[in-house]
Amino acid sequence: MSKVYVILYERTTLMSRFMKPLTSNVQFYTAQLERVPIVVFVDNELMGSGVIEDITKVSVKVRGEYYMRDTCTFKYAS
Repeated sequence: MSKVYVILYERTTLMSRFMKPLTSNVQFYTAQLERVPIVVFVDNELMGSGVIEDITKVSVKVRGEYYMRDTCTFKYAS
């Protein structure tokens, strides 16, 4: 694979997920492993941002704060 193709592929992948919601466990765990920045909203109000530190069935920890999965919207920040 050429460098140009790799750069275009990575850029397209990053741009295609910008501000898309994380909804499945796979998306949450992948974002945590890749240390992808996310943003957290409650009723369209920004509540926090950063990388995922911990994930449970009911919450997601970002920058030391726990956010409830059923009341918050989590989106890719990059």
